[in-house]
This record gives sequence, C-alpha cells and structure tokens, in this order.
Amino acid sequence: MEDGHEAELRAYYSRGEERDRLVAGGGQLEFLRTTEIILRHLPPGPALVADIGGGPGRYALWLAGLGYRVEHRDLMPLHVRQLETDAAGLDGLRTAVGDARFLDLGDASVDAVLLLGPLYHLRRRADRVRALSEARRVVRPGGPVFAAAISRWAPRIDGELRDRLYERFPQIRSAADAVERTGVLPPLHPGSFSGFCHRPQQLRGELRAAGLTVAELVSVEGPAFLLGDLAERLDDPVARAVVLDTVRAVERVPELLGIGPHLLATGIGP
Repeated sequence: MEDGHEAELRAYYSRGEERDRLVAGGGQLEFLRTTEIILRHLPPGPALVADIGGGPGRYALWLAGLGYRVEHRDLMPLHVRQLETDAAGLDGLRTAVGDARFLDLGDASVDAVLLLGPLYHLRRRADRVRALSEARRVVRPGGPVFAAAISRWAPRIDGELRDRLYERFPQIRSAADAVERTGVLPPLHPGSFSGFCHRPQQLRGELRAAGLTVAELVSVEGPAFLLGDLAERLDDPVARAVVLDTVRAVERVPELLGIGPHLLATGIGP
C-alpha cells in the first residue's frame, strides 16, 4: 500500500465512525445481505473463520454469536481495541492488528475467510491478488473465501445521485468520471473515504489469479440502496420482505451487477 494512501486510510478510520455504520439504512441492508450470502457457503459452527480486515468486528461478533470461532485481524489498532471491548468475556474470538497481505496464520489453518474490507483499500492489483492469495493459503482445501469490493459506479450512483455530494463537494462530478476510468477513488476532503472500485469481471479475474474458483459473484444491495425511505421499509416486515426479495431476484443479472455499491464474490480454495 502506498504511504500516502495508507495515511488517507488511517485518517478516515481514526474518526471511529465504522463501529456503527452497519446499523441502519443502507448499512443495515449491506449487513443483512452480506450475512445472508455468507451463510450460503459457510461450513457449520464451530468452524474457525478468519475475519481479515474486519474493522471494529461487526461480522466477527455475528459469527461468534452463531457459535463460530473467529480469528479477527485489522490494520487499524482502534478497531482492534473496539472489538476487544465489545467481545469482552466472549470465548472463541481473538483479535490482533494485521495486514491482509501478510497474515500471521498458518497454511490451511481456518475453515473460511472473510475479506470484507481489504480490497477496498488496495489500489495496486498485485496487492489485491496478494491479499486473496494469502486468504487462499490459510483456508483449508475446499473452504470458502468471501471477498467484498466496491462497485466501479458507486461514486456516481451512491455519492452523486443518492447522497447529492456534489452540493458540498462539486469536485465529485469530475472525480466520478476518473473513477470509472481508473478505479481509483481519491478523498474528496481531508479525512474522507478513499479506495479502489472494481468492475465485476475485474474482481472475478483477481480471484482466479489468486488460485480461487469463483463459485458466486453477486450484487449485495442491488438498486434497493437508492430508496429514500429504506430505513422505514426495513422496519416494516412486509416492506422488508419486498426489498430483500427484489435484491435477491436481480443479484446475479450480469447487466445489473454494478448498480449497487458493493459486490461480493465467493471463491473456493483448491
């Protein structure tokens, strides 16, 4: 990771906002759908899952609550401290500072790997393939590796169209064009999010380059994240069912894969 980009990453996550990001609205939909997709391929508990780049541990805590054992790693010491606090007294969950490209886990030592954040922040293809290769190395033969990516069109559809960021940051108009050409998302202001945005076939190719067979590649939120009343719909049982059924119905449509903010690929180790 380039020194300048790592500084941007640390500035963004040092704000501490990631801990509650998956609680409501679009974040809630992202969490609901990500957990649903993971459970399609996850071996039964008490399997050992490596949650790599797991942030403050929302997925690690979810897995532990289901009876899984979890090895959590994150580049940000703040996230590790937050999870240590939230997981106090919880057996079977360990956390430490770690880099997805250089894991301190043994070969074939875990039953599944989550990479739900690292690919967002690795701008160089070689680093992304290295992180995926490390996941393949530590997972047992035939185990799943779940790799999340930001869609190439998320800055335009999510940032411009839905959030109207152009009202505060006019530069996003030209930034969206550049992202769609290169994949590189620069920070719009000091301390804002920056990273890398994938095309679906690009993500598929990187998993294959790392020696993983792609079992599934889906859009996580689909078009539902655009709903202005998404939080209210998720609180209503019937409306929630409609939202989730619609997203499931279009999750694999090739022409629609990039419409939602996140992609999730499931790779299987050899």
